[in-house]
Order: sequence, then structure tokens, then C-alpha cells
Amino acid sequence: MSISQFLALSGGVFLLISTSVLLIICLFFLVECTAALLPIASWHHTHQWQDTQVTVLVPAHNEEVVIRSTLEKLIPALKAQDRLIVIADNCSDATAEIARSVGAMVIERHDSICKGKGYALDYGLQFIESEPPDVVVIIDADCTVYPGAIAQLSECAIATNRPVQATYLMLRQKNSQSSKDLVSQFSIIIKNLVRPLGSTRLGMPCLLYGTGMAFPWSVIRSVNLASGHIVEDLKLGLDLAIAGHKPLFCPEAKVTGYLPQQLQAAKTQRTRWEHGHLQIMQTYVPLLLQEAVSQKRLDLLVSALDLCVPPLSLLVMIWSVLMTCSLLLGVLTGVWIPVIMVIFSGLCVLMSIFIAWSKFAYQDLPLHELLTIPVYIFWKLPVYFNFLVQPQSLWIRTERDKT
Repeated sequence: MSISQFLALSGGVFLLISTSVLLIICLFFLVECTAALLPIASWHHTHQWQDTQVTVLVPAHNEEVVIRSTLEKLIPALKAQDRLIVIADNCSDATAEIARSVGAMVIERHDSICKGKGYALDYGLQFIESEPPDVVVIIDADCTVYPGAIAQLSECAIATNRPVQATYLMLRQKNSQSSKDLVSQFSIIIKNLVRPLGSTRLGMPCLLYGTGMAFPWSVIRSVNLASGHIVEDLKLGLDLAIAGHKPLFCPEAKVTGYLPQQLQAAKTQRTRWEHGHLQIMQTYVPLLLQEAVSQKRLDLLVSALDLCVPPLSLLVMIWSVLMTCSLLLGVLTGVWIPVIMVIFSGLCVLMSIFIAWSKFAYQDLPLHELLTIPVYIFWKLPVYFNFLVQPQSLWIRTERDKT
């Protein structure tokens, strides 16, 4: 066998494996989106709500711009026995003073070495450990919590003794008509609403998204939150799933935030999300597969597949690269199987996008705006290039828009 033949054979085998993996991921993506169309049972156990003691933790790092609005919407949702605790983490602004003026309990943490939301949450849990509540709810300082969400999350957590994730969506500003914002909002709908709905309908756990999360006390203390990981929420959900506490999606409870309008802030946020997701994939996919075998648990295998579904823009990039390579292989060697598999993968992605759009996003995203997805992908190319060159490892807060 000549060197050229060996290289062609090696390339063909590599493409066959790569396109097979892509097809499995895209099929799973389609199954999730299709399952989201099916009805799911709603939680209505509000008769237990009045007897439940809830502590809401709000980690905040220099959030003076948004903290007042968040707390003013949270306080009316709490009962007399509940507590609202703001963790002013390494703050150099008026976050603590504003939170106290609204009526929240404030604890301040100063640590120049251990930085990040995970450390702040661990500090908050240690503070309430002497008088633990029934349920701990975690809300980010820049979020809007919709009426009834705290009750729904707490009731679901108590009824199931499992971690619970609310619907968490990022909205564009009302005055924004940016195609980038429209597509970004749509991609978050797919990630944070459509896919968790599909997983729930299939009886499988969901991922955690960092805010709008509720935990029974015994569950949240079963894992270590003290981490500086840039996507500590995703890590927490997977750690809990491996430990047997499978996160549950509660679509009725709703929490929203706003997409940053400043270009640099948007890039900072996206870089943290995307780099963190890819780093978690590298670490946790092998671990989930190993634990799925050793614990004989199908749900961990599904969680591994769920984690393997990359952000929409990256999925389209991967598909484009593999299609180009497969076509080149087909022309040079006459082997067309990889091309066929990539075509089927692309059809799965297109069907998934259309299903998600037609059911969950058609009112907010005109159909013609889907044609701007290539522009959105181009905007995100530097994010993925930077991951190859210098992946982000430190937690960096996204700058808030002035109100």
C-alpha cells in the first residue's frame, strides 16, 4: 500500500467515524425537539407552599445597576418565614447598600484568590447551614422572576426531592431590531426551553442554567459548589445527576434576563458560555459514559448525548466542515457514504430548527430572519477560534447595560 493510499484510507475512516458521531448527535437533537411538542404534566401542589421554608440566594458582583429591580420583584413572592439573602461577592460598588435598603439580608465576601459564582454560593450555603431551610432557590442578580415562579420551583423540589430548573430565557431589548439579537434569542429558546422540554417528555433529566434553580436542602449540600469554573451551573447539574439527584425541568416557572447591548459585553458573555460548555464536554462526556456503565443508568447516557449537542452556531460550523471534507473525499476516492451521512445530519438539524421555530418562536422571530444565521455564525467565529488558541478559564462578569 502506497503512502497516498494509506492517507486516503485513514482520511476515509476518520470521516466515517466523524460523520457517524455527527449523525447520532443530530438525530438526538431532532428527537429532543420533536418530543418537546408532546404534552407534559404540570405541577400543582401549592397547598404545600405555605408550610415550606425557602431561602433565596442572590449572588451579586458589582450589580448596583440591576440589583434593586431584581429584589423588588422577588420580595413580594416570599412568605413571612422565607429569607432573601444577597451575597455581595468582592463588590466595589453600592450593591450591598442598595440590597439592604430594599429589605434583603446581605452578607459580604472578600477573597481576591477564590473568585467566581461557585465560591459565592458556597459562602451563602455555609451562612445558612446553622438554620437550614427546606428549599434553596438561586436567582442571578440581573434576572426578572415571574409571579408564582418561586412557589412553583419550591413545590416541585419538595414533591420530587430533586433539583428543579425553571424556564430561563434571554430577551432582546425592546428597542433592538438587531438580527444578531433575534437569532441569539432563538438559539437560547432552543437550548433553555425546547431541549429541556423534550428531555422531560422522555423522562430524562435536564441541565442546569445558573438561575431559576431550586434544591431541597439535603440535595444542595450533597455536592461541593466551591468552584471557580466559568460554567459552574452546568457542572453542578452534572455532578448532581451522577450522584443520583437528577435535575427536573419546570416549564411553568419562568425567569428572564436581557441580552447585553454592548458588543464587547455580548462577546464576553458568549465566550464564557461557549468555552465553558466545550470544556465541560471534554471533562464530563467520558465521565458520564463511564458512570452510565458502572451504575447501569440510561439517564446518564442520555445526559452525555445531551451535553454533546453543541451550540447551534457551532453545530452548523461542524456540519459545514464535514460536508466539505466528505465531498472532497467522494470526488477523490468515490466513497460517498460520509456525504450521505452528513446530508441526513443536515436534514435533522433543519427539521429541528423548523420545529422549534414553528412552535416556540414564530411570533418573535420572522421566518426570513432565519436566513441571517450565517451572519450570526460569522460573528461567533472568533469565539471558537479563541477556544483553540487560548480557552477562557477565569470567570469574567458580563458588564450590565445602563438603565
